[in-house]
Amino acid sequence: MAAESTAFTPLVLPVLPLDGEVVLPGMVVPLDLSDPDVRAAVEAAQAAARATPGKPRVLLVPRNDGSYTATGVLGTVEQVGRLADGDPGALIRGRSRVRIGAGTTGPGAALWVEGTGVDETVPDPLPGHVTELVKEYKALASAWLKKRGAWQVVDRVQAIDDVSALADNSGYSPFLTLDQKIELLETADPVARLRLATQQLRDHIAEQDVAETIAKDVQEGVDKQQREFLLRRQLEAVRKELRELNGEQEGEEPDDYRARVEAADLPGKVREAALKEVDKLERSSDQSPEGSWIRTWLDTVLELPWNERTEDAYDIQGAKAVLDAEHAGLEDVKERITEYLAVRKRRAERGLGVVGGRRGGAVLALVGPPGVGKTSLGESVAHAMGRKFVRVALGGVRDEAEIRGHRRTYVGALPGRVVRAIKEAGSMNPVVLLDEIDKVGSDFRGDPAAALLEVLDPAQNHTFRDHYLEVELDLSDVVFLATANVLEAIPEALLDRMELVRLDGYTEDEKVVIARDHLVPRQLERAGLEKDEVTLDESALRKLAGEYTREAGVRNLERSVARLLRKVAAQHELGERKLPFTVTDEHLRDLIGRPHHVPESAQDPAERRTAVPGVATGLAVTGAGGDVLYVEASLADPETGAAGLTLTGQLGDVMKESAQIALSFLRSHGAELELPVADLKDRGAHIHFPAGAVPKDGPSAGITMTTALASLLSGRLVRTDVAMTGEVSLTGRVLPIGGVKQKLLAAHRAGVTTVIIPKRNEPDLDDVPAEVLDKLDVHAVTDVRQVLELALSPATNGAAPEVPVAA
Repeated sequence: MAAESTAFTPLVLPVLPLDGEVVLPGMVVPLDLSDPDVRAAVEAAQAAARATPGKPRVLLVPRNDGSYTATGVLGTVEQVGRLADGDPGALIRGRSRVRIGAGTTGPGAALWVEGTGVDETVPDPLPGHVTELVKEYKALASAWLKKRGAWQVVDRVQAIDDVSALADNSGYSPFLTLDQKIELLETADPVARLRLATQQLRDHIAEQDVAETIAKDVQEGVDKQQREFLLRRQLEAVRKELRELNGEQEGEEPDDYRARVEAADLPGKVREAALKEVDKLERSSDQSPEGSWIRTWLDTVLELPWNERTEDAYDIQGAKAVLDAEHAGLEDVKERITEYLAVRKRRAERGLGVVGGRRGGAVLALVGPPGVGKTSLGESVAHAMGRKFVRVALGGVRDEAEIRGHRRTYVGALPGRVVRAIKEAGSMNPVVLLDEIDKVGSDFRGDPAAALLEVLDPAQNHTFRDHYLEVELDLSDVVFLATANVLEAIPEALLDRMELVRLDGYTEDEKVVIARDHLVPRQLERAGLEKDEVTLDESALRKLAGEYTREAGVRNLERSVARLLRKVAAQHELGERKLPFTVTDEHLRDLIGRPHHVPESAQDPAERRTAVPGVATGLAVTGAGGDVLYVEASLADPETGAAGLTLTGQLGDVMKESAQIALSFLRSHGAELELPVADLKDRGAHIHFPAGAVPKDGPSAGITMTTALASLLSGRLVRTDVAMTGEVSLTGRVLPIGGVKQKLLAAHRAGVTTVIIPKRNEPDLDDVPAEVLDKLDVHAVTDVRQVLELALSPATNGAAPEVPVAA
């Protein structure tokens, strides 16, 4: 071998520099002799070879950035001639590595250096790990060459058995950089050099695999886009042919959802979500059930008025006039709507329509007894504001999905009632009436009241998400009006998100105005009568409101008016009455019968409930508004009745405790009040609340029960014209209660002229209409003794109480 003949023999050779190239032993390369350095080295080698036998020899040394490497390759000039392009050239074969020493002199213009051969021997036989390395290199090289189609070179590589020659064979690899080739040249150990060449080849193949994967993915993406483009063109052509067959005009295709979405004025995120669904629809088959779900969803999204808003009527005086014309009374609600419009107007003038992504909506809770006009008030508010009106009935709703919508995975899924209300209104700022919000229930299907928390929260509802839509819906510009009969039935968290407005009922004067301006014209039309044919006198309307109906609202009053007009119309058709006809209070008994609610003050003194000792008149609040409540007390026979207290009338725990407190107060202060308290010790007391089928609870009947017991023990009657309300303490203090306005309205309806209330409830009188206060003598008290002085009639000639005296 050449390596053996030059291993330790000093050599003097001309240097042939290689710029940007490395020649390893075993390689045969053509060099251009037009390069002065190459020509000088070849000519010097030829001149030296004339004096010695053998082929001319040169030292091939890589030159990197002007500096030579420490190791070169002994090369022999095999042939000198012309290259393929016609330029002069030389064919040189690399023989062995030579370590470069000091420079010397020689013939020609070339640079001569001294060098020594490099020992490249390997153990024989080869160790196992070297054999495995040889196999790995040959496998990698063969795989790489096969990919390039170089099958002849594969056989040549497989035929190389020498470790050093196999490692140097990688010098032909075009992917190696100059530094990598120099590293192979300067690595003297053949095994280490083969390991380095194997690692370089392995890294290149890994990079090539990644590049091929990326190129394949890119090509597949391009092919997919081209295929999709072609298929869409074909689909458009098929649809065009179908339209022509069906006689449809261009643009009438209802299933062209992509065009509809692109043409619609949708918010950015909604548009993006809709286009994704269109992509799914176009990929799905016509038989797939998912297609019908996507179409329904797209139809819902496209029908929603995402950017439609009605302009608010900022005529504050005109809005107030509309409210006054359509509803009598209800001043609190009218003032709140007027304030809202005034604030909206000022915000619009100052460019503050949207602050922090939120608009200026409102959430009001209208709480009051039935028939006071809560539902119809919502329509009047919308009319006054110039907005669309939608009513959402929540009574009996128990499914949470009714509010937030169903997931689209369910068959027949629909958006919630809030989204449907916006869709029905056709604008994003309607007045939405959530009717009977206190009747919402909960069961295994969820709690709708909890779902309403986000809807009615001004801080959250600008990003409301319906489970069906799954896109944000801005509800911050909606005016929500929630109606309820019982405040306590509304969950506390939900009530906290709403502004409470109480509608406590109408006075008799307000009812007369409502009947005259609204109820009578409506019922005349329904009865088929003209305005000038039947006239209801104000005296008839007042008697209908005061004696034929007793309610906080006007529903029964409207029914009575309707019944009255039907009776007149029937009599006219039977020839019994001529029109026109004016109905006065004197005609009511003949037309619709006797009154149902005659005030106690109008009854015969002997027939009044308070005509006997032990009966007092109280005031209470029910779901139908305020009402008058009677309390009856009696003492058991000392021989047959056991001592203690008996309570009847479906009383709650709080009311039972109030009765115990009243009894305890009278037992401890009876002597001070000049009452025969011995009867309370030896005889059982019984307190009864009539209308026993109606549950009752609350502390406000405390002074009423105390007065009834005191009347029973003293034998003094309770005044017929006096009604009272207030909680009593063990020391006789009168404590504040709620519902003062409703209770005073009820007392006024019942014909009571004197009302006793706690002193601390005196500020609540500001809410009571002035015409009611003018007709009531209201006494604010702090102690039960004051109550007894006001409520009990004077003793008759010092007569003894009309109760049995204990033996």
